[in-house]
Amino acid sequence: MNSSASFASFLRVLCVNVFVLAFAFLPATTRAQSLTPSQLEQLRIRANQALFIDSPLPPLAAHTFATLPVNANVRIEHVTFATQFGMRVPAIVYVPTHPHGKVPGIVVVNGHGGDKSSWYAVYTGLLYATAGAVVVTYDPIGEFERSVTRASEAGEHDKPIPGLTHPERVGGLMIEDVQQAVRYAASRPEVDSTRIAVLGYSMGSFHTILATALAGPQLPKIRAVVLSGGGNLDGKDQYWDSGRTLNCQSGPYRALDFFPGDGDARGPILYALRARSGPTLVMNGTEDGLITRFNELEPFFVKLRDRIAAVTGSRTNLPETIWYDNVGHRPSFMTRAAALWLDLQLHFPNWTFAQIEAFPTIRAAGWVTRTGVRISKGYIAEQKEGGIQALDLNLPGLTREQLTAVPLDLWQKDPTLYTLPGWIPHVLAAESAASSSVQSNYP
Repeated sequence: MNSSASFASFLRVLCVNVFVLAFAFLPATTRAQSLTPSQLEQLRIRANQALFIDSPLPPLAAHTFATLPVNANVRIEHVTFATQFGMRVPAIVYVPTHPHGKVPGIVVVNGHGGDKSSWYAVYTGLLYATAGAVVVTYDPIGEFERSVTRASEAGEHDKPIPGLTHPERVGGLMIEDVQQAVRYAASRPEVDSTRIAVLGYSMGSFHTILATALAGPQLPKIRAVVLSGGGNLDGKDQYWDSGRTLNCQSGPYRALDFFPGDGDARGPILYALRARSGPTLVMNGTEDGLITRFNELEPFFVKLRDRIAAVTGSRTNLPETIWYDNVGHRPSFMTRAAALWLDLQLHFPNWTFAQIEAFPTIRAAGWVTRTGVRISKGYIAEQKEGGIQALDLNLPGLTREQLTAVPLDLWQKDPTLYTLPGWIPHVLAAESAASSSVQSNYP
């Protein structure tokens, strides 16, 4: 970037910061009032800058390595697409074998320890491709093909990065990955870009709501969002602020505490931004200690809806909730309730509402035991993921080899294209350049 461009960027950020500071000195009662569409848009732009999300987003440069049949109804494709600094995101894409006209697109965003080999990503992909949708699953940075060890549950993105001044950059990368996955889904010729959904679990629920709230003009309007094991965008020093996972959760959330309202308006404003494109469904268990320890049950969401409406001046597209009694932390994307809600939004080509209501179910633990698809340690428990009643279409399992997107010999030639060690030098150089640019503008 040349010096004039750097200074122009600096001035743009300064103007947005002045706008934010003006809000900060308003009385609390005033801050609770509606924000205009222009004010919301300025906050969206500033949030993207705070998380170092590329604007514009990089070209997708998608590449397909292989196509494999799964059964008579579904095939999978081994794909990569681009993200920050020219890096590649390995993905498995589930495609209906005989699409009927333009079809919906769905993106699955994993929780901690999850990747495209997680049972719920595999099951969701197979299930909704059978329904007639294209489903994109991919590895978060630091997991499976984006891990230096190619391991699952590696958690590499949680580890401190020496020299990184802004740990929220890691979360920003993961949010940008969601947006790139959405763009990839919408770019496919068989996909109707007006019928896109994003499904996020746990950490993925956080990245999903931010990615869809902060989506700019390069992304299609995201028709539907489902958040499971999350959605409780709370206030200062509560769950998303106080967690141990600085890089991917608490750091990014704290980076948004410039939102008007002393950090407590982040949830309402993010949901207000999301509401511009479509509805959101939150599916949680009443005994989910990870996200209800601040008593964020239905009364919390009732108040949250009122606060979102105060921001927007409208009650359109407020988050809906489904609660499962005596249930802990789990993704519920493949349940009957989720499928019925998604069908209302996306109109699955191969299913009717009556068919969804009539499908039998299977306990997730039973399917995992039968197929051997990976589930995180301890999560096969009945109260957690193992007890999920998933729609049962006699879906097959997939092996880890089938779920590997990049040919191993190619990956081994340059693993830095996919992994954190490849991203870190770029981001440290970007931080150094940004610091030098600011210093040069203050002689």
